[in-house]
Amino acid sequence: MKNTLKNIAFLFIITSLSVSCGSDKITELRGKVKYETLSVTTKVPGRITELFVTEGQQVLKGDTLAIINVPEVDAKLAQVSGAIKAAKAQLLMAHNGATNEQIAQIDGKLDAAKAQLNFAKESFSRVQNMFQDSLVSSQKMDEVRMKLQMATAQVAAINAKKKDVLNGTRSEIIAQANGQLDRAKGVEQEVLIATSEQYIIAPVNMSIETITLRKGELATPGYTLFNGYELSSLYFRFTVNEAKVYDYKIGQELQIVNPYTDKKFTSKIIAIKQLARYADITSTSPLYKLSEAIYELKLSPLETIENGDLYLNATVLIQ
Repeated sequence: MKNTLKNIAFLFIITSLSVSCGSDKITELRGKVKYETLSVTTKVPGRITELFVTEGQQVLKGDTLAIINVPEVDAKLAQVSGAIKAAKAQLLMAHNGATNEQIAQIDGKLDAAKAQLNFAKESFSRVQNMFQDSLVSSQKMDEVRMKLQMATAQVAAINAKKKDVLNGTRSEIIAQANGQLDRAKGVEQEVLIATSEQYIIAPVNMSIETITLRKGELATPGYTLFNGYELSSLYFRFTVNEAKVYDYKIGQELQIVNPYTDKKFTSKIIAIKQLARYADITSTSPLYKLSEAIYELKLSPLETIENGDLYLNATVLIQ
């Protein structure tokens, strides 16, 4: 019986020591490796025709991640190409003025109008003599007079048009043609932008963490295709309680240690902020009391960290 009690007491002491030693490792000096996350979205709707990356792959800025097929783009590009050609032709005509054929057509219309005017004058003269002899009615005289006036007005109108053509194209017509050309070019630019948006490009050097769509699936504008983190944005995150936060200052340099490789990294505190929720500290130090104000230390490394020296969410320590 005594031996049994001794064994129980011994096990209790060992267990207590183990728990105590384990808790000592969890302090405010323990932090995590973090990266700034980013999302790559689409701007145009379409189906994924090609995927060039896989999850976990690292890519460089400008690399093509995927291609989206937008059938409407090709059709709109053909339409706008025709509109630009028509607008250019209209502008050329406005600058060059009337052609010889157009002037000949106007002359032909003018000759016909003059012939009608001469006939109207002769008719008016005959009917006027007959009216004076009371051989025609007043209504007939008014009709002939109106036809003469109409023929005279038509000749005047064609003469004015010919004069306008010979003097050159009016400035407002040229301005109108320029406006049509600018509008067509603007539509072309919109289509070309939509064409370029078919290619999903990496905005920075990044690591691809998740791919939300697969080949053949439909992407809508604004939909996130890739989630990842920026490779050059590595920082260290530590949480400290209010009693310890005054030990640190923005701009202060600290030595950060990878406890598994013993590699050290000189870093600088770039931000100190209070955490709004207790849940925010659980990723680093879960031992703080609910009544304590908790603060986050954000440290940026001052030296280049080689690939493989640190991984996302890995544990690091303040020396």
